[in-house]
Amino acid sequence: MADDDVQYELKTVQAIRGSEARTTAKWEKEGWEFVSQDKGTLRTEITFRRPKRQLPWRLLAVAGGALAVLIAVAAVFGLFDEEPGTAAPPAPPAAAETSTGAPASAPAAEATPSEEATETTGSAKPVEESVLTVENSEDLATLLTLDTCSPAVGEFAAKYKGQSIAFDANIGAMALHGNYTTRYDILIGVGDFSETTAVGPFFQYRDVNTVSDLHYADDDYPDTLGVGDNVRITAQVVEYDSAPCQFVLKPVSTEFR
Repeated sequence: MADDDVQYELKTVQAIRGSEARTTAKWEKEGWEFVSQDKGTLRTEITFRRPKRQLPWRLLAVAGGALAVLIAVAAVFGLFDEEPGTAAPPAPPAAAETSTGAPASAPAAEATPSEEATETTGSAKPVEESVLTVENSEDLATLLTLDTCSPAVGEFAAKYKGQSIAFDANIGAMALHGNYTTRYDILIGVGDFSETTAVGPFFQYRDVNTVSDLHYADDDYPDTLGVGDNVRITAQVVEYDSAPCQFVLKPVSTEFR
């Protein structure tokens, strides 16, 4: 089989500077092939790959039946093949909200400490909570149960564009973004990872670095981020891309579960 026909699973490992050789040997012993490394001040990000034993997408079940799954798979991999620069630009951040119940003329000093003062967009509207969760937002709770191609997913994205949401998620797939070696397109599922079942829409981070862009909640996190990891994400709503039925998010913070 030609090498171009082989589909690879990617794994990114962070190693303390000076321990790269030991880390590389460890993962090569477990069947991973070294691809590249990106040295930082304190840590080095090392990327490995190995042939996929099976495609995670093939086993993801989306409500609507097997045909809907195949359509989503084709669209997802078509998206990963985009050249750099073709991905839709992230939406401008939403305007900072004021404290619940504050009048329109209330001074900016009344904004809650967690809110950031950002440039407002013409269509953005303040919301009652700085971050939407399933506990404080019925709309978000409903979204996480919807079919990925449901029109209601696009309606949610339009209504809450620029708003931050938080929920338990998993890393469903990763692919290098364009010709980059340390930047990825990451597909995110709802709840715990499974190769046989899935609920809710597909979410995606586009063109992100797994070290600097995911904003880990603390320093005590694993030295790898890969398919199957269960995380809790906080992310900003960017847009709903209806062609591949994907909900594009911008990472705010990531916490391993």
